[in-house]
Amino acid sequence: MVERLPGDPDLDAIFKALAHPTRRALIEQMAAEPKSVSELAEPHDVSLAAISKHLRVLEEAGLIEVEEDGRVRRCYLDAAPLSAAFGWLTRYRVLWEDRLDSLANHLEIEDQ
Repeated sequence: MVERLPGDPDLDAIFKALAHPTRRALIEQMAAEPKSVSELAEPHDVSLAAISKHLRVLEEAGLIEVEEDGRVRRCYLDAAPLSAAFGWLTRYRVLWEDRLDSLANHLEIEDQ
């Protein structure tokens, strides 16, 4: 089991949050500017309660911050956890690219 240091992003929670297409769409909606919950819910064919549940998963993963202003809840994207996930994926992309390059070289040598 890998131990996380305090302040390290929880990659399991981040990837879980990114696994659902509605949550990815919500992230895209907030990429340009913060949005209210009702603005985020508008283009989706699901209930406001379902959107709130999706937003809670994103918030627990550290991907968004929610600020309450009276009855309006405004959601802000926090891209830092996305950066951490991208960094993790990049390490393994490089590993697999190197392995596939080695395999391609091996197959070229055998064909000669």
